[in-house]
Amino acid sequence: MSSLADLPIRDDLRGLSPYGAPELKVAVQLNVNENTHPIPEDVARSIIEALALELLSVNRYPDREFLALRDSLARYLGGGLSRDNVWAANGSNEILQQILQAFGGPGRSVLGFPPTYSMHPIIAAGTGTEWIAGVRDAEYQISPQTAVEWIERTSPDLVFFCSPNNPTGTALSLETIAAAYDATPGIVVVDEAYAEFGHAGEPTALSLLPGRERLIVTRTMSKAFAFAGARLGYLAADPAISDALRLVRLPYHLSSLTQAAAVAALAHAPEMLAMVDDIKVQRDRIETTLRTLGYNPFPSASNFVLFGGVPDAHRLFEQLLERDIIIRDLGIPGHLRVSAGTAAETTAFLDAMRDLTE
Repeated sequence: MSSLADLPIRDDLRGLSPYGAPELKVAVQLNVNENTHPIPEDVARSIIEALALELLSVNRYPDREFLALRDSLARYLGGGLSRDNVWAANGSNEILQQILQAFGGPGRSVLGFPPTYSMHPIIAAGTGTEWIAGVRDAEYQISPQTAVEWIERTSPDLVFFCSPNNPTGTALSLETIAAAYDATPGIVVVDEAYAEFGHAGEPTALSLLPGRERLIVTRTMSKAFAFAGARLGYLAADPAISDALRLVRLPYHLSSLTQAAAVAALAHAPEMLAMVDDIKVQRDRIETTLRTLGYNPFPSASNFVLFGGVPDAHRLFEQLLERDIIIRDLGIPGHLRVSAGTAAETTAFLDAMRDLTE
């Protein structure tokens, strides 16, 4: 039996590790930032009806341009966007991969700011794009000055931001995004996978799109819409961006069943987003309680909380696992990350933290 090392794999992939969030079946799973709320029953019925209808023609290829889905996504985003401004794929990871296939590749580079979404450098490696790791300011912030300095120092072809940032939960100022855009002739990508969990009334990077044809804002239905298993990510940008991605996407890359399920879910956006309000309440409970227990939670605009002040992060992770609770050990010394779950799941986590801390 051969091993990976025996295969003629690309030299630049040797020694790399795949994405590897633990997949353990425990009672309380708060480690991968899923929306742990079940889809409302009436919404599930609508999705099932849409899938049943679509199955009658599943012998045919899906709509290659997924027009109904793009119309639905544009209506959901608002802000004067139309189907021409929207593109979708199998999760935001495939969106990011297509972006790097079109604008990155061998001889090109992408600037990011760790700690950030761990798939960013992995997708860069998979497309042969050089990953440049910039350095954040204190408290995991990125000021406009810091972003511009790194762009001027490294001249990247693309710049990746994550707002709210994963794994820290911290928001990114619009001033930083605008300054970075002005400082580079390349593509600027703002990964807004957790945008719906931000603070009410605060504008997102979508507000910066007019007049910025090289700015891309990526989103997902995995989090706020509890659609992680359906795999639907999308972006908003100038229509020319979609033209570029058509050059690299696989034929009929979005199945007709995925399209139908997503359109049905988007038709129930108010019911789906009602879950977001509860998740934000649980997130704030986590922040408040952990601070009371002597930990250092970072202010979060997402559906998870990164907290520091943990003397032995791996031991605490294992102690929680022994209690049938899994959170995330990211390898950041003295820190752990926990997703905000249902009220019952959050209570189980916080009760365990009280017992283990006291």
